[in-house]
Amino acid sequence: MLRFTISIIILFNFQMMTGQLGKQEQDTATYKDRYGLRVGIDIVRPIYSMFSEDQKGFEIVGDYRVHKRFYVATELGYRDHTRQEDFFDFSTKGQYIKLGVDYNAYKNWLGMENMIVVGLRYGFSTFSQTVNDYTINADPFLPERTDPGMSYDGLSGHWAELVLGLKVEVLHNVFLGVSFRGNTLLSSKQPENFKNLYIPGFERVFVNNNGFSFNYTISYLIPFYRK
Repeated sequence: MLRFTISIIILFNFQMMTGQLGKQEQDTATYKDRYGLRVGIDIVRPIYSMFSEDQKGFEIVGDYRVHKRFYVATELGYRDHTRQEDFFDFSTKGQYIKLGVDYNAYKNWLGMENMIVVGLRYGFSTFSQTVNDYTINADPFLPERTDPGMSYDGLSGHWAELVLGLKVEVLHNVFLGVSFRGNTLLSSKQPENFKNLYIPGFERVFVNNNGFSFNYTISYLIPFYRK
């Protein structure tokens, strides 16, 4: 009986030790997600600026992970855009900022940090408009062309954006991204005799006050901690 009792105690202690080791191995193997700040630039706008005098600008992008699938995000930039229509052309200069949140709809494999982005933004821009020239089309056979050079300062626009996009880690901490934005203009300060047809950050304003925009980005993740 004594031998049997000792054998039971030894077996029980062995099982306890085995369980503790297994738990330690499991704890060691637990993967923790990285949390940090990701910053980058839109790579399309500088290319446009190199090849076109009518489009100049830049955009800085950033996001910060606050939950396993949620990120606070922002974009800020500057545009100098000249547009020619059938009967007039105009130039717009100004800056903008967008603030919002992104949700990662992609369930990554262990160790991956790719994203299918679904997000919302609030956008605000301050800018100026210059009407370079326009054509008075009273007589389509003999149009009268003028060169007014009228400028309007202190203009602004507020809008909301729905964001759909992708972010893929191509190198360690380096991400390439693309996003499409559907925009709805909430309010706009504009001249009495000239509609805001282009707003920096919003891009072209269509008749129903809707629009769309996109960006291609390269960004770098600065990890702060794991969770």
